[in-house]
Formats: sequence, C-alpha cells, structure tokens
Amino acid sequence: MPLILDSAPSSTSSEDSPDAREERRRLHHEADVVIIGAGVAGCAMAVALGKQGRSVILLEKSLKEPDRIVGELLQPGGVVSLDQLGLLDCLEDIDAIRVTGYTIFYFGEKVFIPYPANASALPDQRPEGRSFHHGRFIQKLRSAASATPNVTIVETTAVDLVKNGWTGQVLGVECESKDKKDCYFGHLTVVADGYASKFRKSYISRQPQFGSRFWGLELKNVKLPSPGHGHVILGDGAPILLYQIGSNETRALVDIPEGCPTATIAAGGVKSHLLNHALNDIPEQVQPAFKEALEKGALRSMPNSYLPPTSNRTPGLLILGDAHNMRHPLTGGGMTVAFNDVVVLRDLLAPEKLPNFEDTKAVLKALKSWHWRRKNLTVVINILAQALYSLFAADDADLKALQLGCFAYFQLGGMFVDGPVSLLAGIIHNPFVLFMHFFAVALYSMWIYATKWNILLMPVALAMSGTIFLKACVVIFPYIFSELRS
Repeated sequence: MPLILDSAPSSTSSEDSPDAREERRRLHHEADVVIIGAGVAGCAMAVALGKQGRSVILLEKSLKEPDRIVGELLQPGGVVSLDQLGLLDCLEDIDAIRVTGYTIFYFGEKVFIPYPANASALPDQRPEGRSFHHGRFIQKLRSAASATPNVTIVETTAVDLVKNGWTGQVLGVECESKDKKDCYFGHLTVVADGYASKFRKSYISRQPQFGSRFWGLELKNVKLPSPGHGHVILGDGAPILLYQIGSNETRALVDIPEGCPTATIAAGGVKSHLLNHALNDIPEQVQPAFKEALEKGALRSMPNSYLPPTSNRTPGLLILGDAHNMRHPLTGGGMTVAFNDVVVLRDLLAPEKLPNFEDTKAVLKALKSWHWRRKNLTVVINILAQALYSLFAADDADLKALQLGCFAYFQLGGMFVDGPVSLLAGIIHNPFVLFMHFFAVALYSMWIYATKWNILLMPVALAMSGTIFLKACVVIFPYIFSELRS
C-alpha cells in the first residue's frame, strides 16, 4: 500500500545556503526534485536540474556498474544533446568507439551508409556516434551527477510513491534499504526506472508491446568488415546487428521474434537457432568469433518493446526515459531520445520560466508543452525504428518486396542515403522527411516488382504491386496514429 499524506512537504526557500540544502536532502530527505533511477535519463535530468540550482535527490537501487546488452550505441544526434547538457566528457576514458555510419548486408550484398559529412550540429566536426560498454557509460554519468552541485545520490530501493490523499498529487517516494523503510519528498517526482518500470502501470494507460527479443553475445578480437560502422545483416530471418563496444570487443545482437519455430525447445532452443540459422547469415570473417562466444554460453537477452509516449497528467509526477517511451532498439535511438528529452525539459523548466516547482499547475503545463515539443525528433526515431524493423524482419511476400526495395533505394546513394541515415542519426528532426522517404521506398519497391515481369504484362504487374503499397500503409499508419495521440 502506498503511504498516504494529506499535505505536501514544506517548501524550500530559494535563499537557503548550499550546505543547508544539502543537509535538508541528507537528514530530512527533502528536495525540489526526487528522481527514481540513476540510468541514462535519470542522471542527465539530475545534472540538468542541479546546474539550474534545483535541489535534487537521485535514488538508485544499486550503484554497481550495470552489465547489460543494448543501450550501447549513441547516435550523432544524441552526442549533440549530450554536449548541450555539458556531459560530453562522459564519453571519454571508457574505450568508446567512433561510429561514422552503417553497412547493410542483404543476402551477401552490401551497401555503405555513412553519416553525411555536412550535417553535424557541432562546429568543424563530421557527425559521429559512439558505441561502448553500457555500464562504463552509466558510471561516468553517475560520477557527473555526483559531482554536480545540489545533487545527492542515495542507494536505496524505491517501493512506492507517496501521494496526497485528497488530490492524488505525488509528493515523493517510499523506499526500503536493508529492511528499513524511509521516504524522500520533492515538489516534483521523476520516474526514470527503465524499460521494466514498476511504477508505469499505475500512471500510464498504455503498456509496452513485446514482439521479439535481442539475444546478445560479446565477441572477442574480431575485425568487422567495415570498422567504425554499425552492421545490419538481413537474410532469411530477422535482422542481426554487429558493432564494436571496445577496442577488443564486438557486440552481436540477433533478433528472434516471439514464437519463432526454429528457436523453440522442441527445435533445440535459442542456441540451436543461433548456430544453425543466424550463423549462416553473418559475414564469414566474423563466424569463428561468433561460434566461440556461443560455445562459452555467455548468452543474454533483452525484450524489444514499443511504448508510444503519453502525456504526464498526474500532478507532481514526470515519467521519463524508457519508463515513458520505447521503440525497437534496431536503430539505436533510445539514448538519443532520452538526452533530447532532458534538453527540452531543462529549457521548459528553467527557473526564469518556472521559479518554483510547488506551482503544480505550471509544472503540468510545462510537461504538456514538452509532450508536443519533443515530437519533431521522437516521432522520427520511434516510427523509423518500428517501420524499419517491420521491413527488416519481413515475414510475407509484400514485406519482403519492401525489404528489397529499401536495400535497392540505399544503393542509389546520394540523397537516397543521406536523408534516411540523417533521420536515423537524430540529425534531421522532421517527420515529413521520414514519410517522404518511406513512401518513396514503397513506390520504388513497386517498380522493382513490376519490372521483373514481361513488358506485355506490365499493366497487370503494376496493378498487382498495389498490395505492396497497401502493406506499406499498414506498416506505418498505426505508428503515426499512436505517436500523435496525447
């Protein structure tokens, strides 16, 4: 049962000294903001608000270095947002790898998709992403948060939210540390506890949709076909990703859809699927390292989820990061969305615009503005991730035609590559550019299909290819509608 209070904690005077505010956080557990989760979004939010003079308590269940797959590639747009938050040095001293684009393999053929040279938002610098060990990056973010004035980090487990019994306003967080319960109070509580959020269900009507899982291996001392590139491998099954996460380590992620017949226990399980199906699609020079990693049994998985964003309507509460919005990690856009969200929130919640978080109505108004202002980027990244996955994991004839058309579209080069990869990289924040390229791929797929027929049957072929365009509409329009709902 949540702890119910009838009134909010006493306000914090803006004239308090830093020492007094620190004492209030540590002894009285009171702050302007309480954040649950010292991950990507939580740490960035703590730093952004702390730098603005807000008093922040950051709660985290375990401050040990996380060890997980996914969340290992930051797109160029995310690097820009990280720089805007003053956190660019978190990419230093973690053996991060510079990423300059992608290479897509389609049944052995390949096409290079570099980030456009003239598209960087950082002066005198070509757009670059970074790939790294997730845990090392998180520890750098936590160190930055710990070093930020006005921020106090507490290792404890959040078990419930504290609410006003009359208004339903969230007042803080109930926690448990070594069987001892305690509470932390703030005028704004930020839930940033990740993809498996324990608080989401109580405050968001939508819940994540799970369609597949990424099964990950860490390959040792392997040379990829295109160093400095993310590798997307398309074959008979769902997509496979390869990218370096350190000087001597490469991550392999194999997508396995729910109910995949070759990964069932009866068929030998996941390892059998990876060995007898996925291995054949992987570039030959990588196969020995993949097989060795698989034999050692260091296999982990993460669910691939889609959760459209929802307006924050509960007074005193902000849900952020993967707890609020997720997309398939195929395009590596999650951290870019998170850092961009914090940049937008930082500006909307700035003290000159919102002097005090006790003004709950003003905070809710700012969060409503954030919900719509973030969409220029998040609509692009969310829909692109879901639509590309539908094409790259094609399981019927029309989707396979779209998959072929997409690869052939990239082979045209020039604007046919620069536009799509700039969207994927978080460089272009314009949903209409996404829709233009998506439907151009659909039309090009129709043309490829029709030209395979005898010229005398071309009219019939064009008519039959209409199902390809219809499939494209079926793929993208549900995601458009989901993203535009509030």
